[in-house]
Amino acid sequence: MPDPTIRINQPTAAIQHAFVAVMPRIVHHARICFRRMPCGDARENAVAETVALTWKWFVGLVQKGKHPESFVSVLAAYATRAVRSGRRLCGQERTNDALSPLAQARRGFTVSPFPEFSTLVGNTFGEALQDNSQTPIPDQVCFRVDFPAWLSTRTERDRLIIGELMVGERTLDVSHKYRVSQPRISQLRREYQEDWCAFCEPADLAVV
Repeated sequence: MPDPTIRINQPTAAIQHAFVAVMPRIVHHARICFRRMPCGDARENAVAETVALTWKWFVGLVQKGKHPESFVSVLAAYATRAVRSGRRLCGQERTNDALSPLAQARRGFTVSPFPEFSTLVGNTFGEALQDNSQTPIPDQVCFRVDFPAWLSTRTERDRLIIGELMVGERTLDVSHKYRVSQPRISQLRREYQEDWCAFCEPADLAVV
């Protein structure tokens, strides 16, 4: 058993060397724990905070004469739980901050940006902000009948792309998902819009 006093008096460089040797295990554990986080930047920040907290605890344990490298998996598990609960190296996240993931998780809400473009049926957020956001019942009935009928004229792949665009997915993301170029997605959006207008035009003329 090594003399604990030797570890207490270790220079910082020696402690850093010991930590770097086990850091890949900490990063691997954190990446697994945070793999379901939708935002890549937030996921990487969570991994970085896990490493930072583990380093802080690692140094403290060495200074107390412990051997944290022998139970680094336990340290990583505690660190990921702490980060998930809002713990950060420089303090705790505020639960009254709307942009804080901790506040969103505890209060059950999310924060999303406004779409940068309109979809085939308009911008959902834009419609919600209008003074009169309730669509007239006759228009609702027509849309619920006509839109599925129009979709049935498109291929399954077209229907999937249309669904992605309707919920506000970015052209870049859709192009990557369906392995086509970004300009092609923009072209398809225009084609879908023109085809939808042509599909509705006979009904409009009949009413007139």
